[in-house]
Amino acid sequence: MTLETSEREFGARFAAYAASGMLYPQREGSPLLEFAVGGRVLYLFDRSGPYAARPGPARLVVHGVLDPHHTQVLPAGTHSESLQVLGVSAVEGQGEVLWAQRGVLVVQARLPLVLAMLNTPISAQPGDWLSFRTLPPLHGFLVGPP
Repeated sequence: MTLETSEREFGARFAAYAASGMLYPQREGSPLLEFAVGGRVLYLFDRSGPYAARPGPARLVVHGVLDPHHTQVLPAGTHSESLQVLGVSAVEGQGEVLWAQRGVLVVQARLPLVLAMLNTPISAQPGDWLSFRTLPPLHGFLVGPP
């Protein structure tokens, strides 16, 4: 399964689901973006290229690959959004599915996350609630200032 044809195409396809937050200065030579969003600080693998992301307010598509052993559609009921940072560049939480198509979901869990399931089908539909964990690293696609 191919998730993207290019960084620009992926960022443009999911720009409507970009998270607005604050980018901190990047260490010289580091491939990680430090992005404060949704009350959390995420370390994202920079998919926009060196020096494209400037410190300050920014909109990024936050993308992760789901861990199939820790991802499930929740039964109907009352749920609340949650998101915890795991290690350097992974998250776990639960949120509402906003969009779903061919193994890619957009889940609102304190911020919009574009999440993909590789080689394992998931039958989530918009309106479902998902409990999930991502595999490291999370990826960040810069789509512009807020």
